[in-house]
Amino acid sequence: MAKFMVETADMAWEIKCRQEDMRQRAVDNERRSIDDARRNVDEKAEQLKAVSHLSALIAGFAMIVMVEVELPDSISLVLLIVYSATCASVVGLMLLAMLNCTIMLIAVMKYDCVNRPIPFRQFWQTRCEADWRFAYRCFSLGVPMFMIVLAQIGWVVFDKYQSKKLLNRVNYRDLSASVVTCVAILCLMLWSLHTKAKWDGFVHDSTLKLVDPDNSINPHDAKGPASLSHR
Repeated sequence: MAKFMVETADMAWEIKCRQEDMRQRAVDNERRSIDDARRNVDEKAEQLKAVSHLSALIAGFAMIVMVEVELPDSISLVLLIVYSATCASVVGLMLLAMLNCTIMLIAVMKYDCVNRPIPFRQFWQTRCEADWRFAYRCFSLGVPMFMIVLAQIGWVVFDKYQSKKLLNRVNYRDLSASVVTCVAILCLMLWSLHTKAKWDGFVHDSTLKLVDPDNSINPHDAKGPASLSHR
């Protein structure tokens, strides 16, 4: 009888310990879920802040260029129209990118990481993904437009200077403007062929992530090959 009572007490103690362990595991899982949600919110918030701040900076530069540059009376009508259109396009595109990112940032920061009415990934995919792609597309179009504005600056600013022949072939004004244009074209090519071509798909689509197709790379080795894959 005593042995039976001891075994019963041990079994009750084990059941109680098991229940406490299960409750503790549930608490730990809930804490991890909250931490994961906060980490996802912080990640998207930093992403939106980066694009928003840079868009505002470029829009400010374009506005200053459009307002502060003194236009000469002898400027070509075609150049004036193209210059005005590109400047306005840069400001408009960057403002759209900035405003969309700012509104999304407010929405993301209001996400309840504790109660989580819906998973954050689902919230982002259903409410923010389309707006993020639109904002990033505006930003991606605004950057080359800003470089086109830079390419025209030399012809607008240097047009007021009198043409002087250099070795009876090239004049100083056209040579200086051509240098500015060449630098802008070079930057535009580097942006299009290197930066945008490499990172555009990965940044534009939030469902993509870097993966190791062979699973043979040390996770601490940043030099290993990686590819893009949908989650």
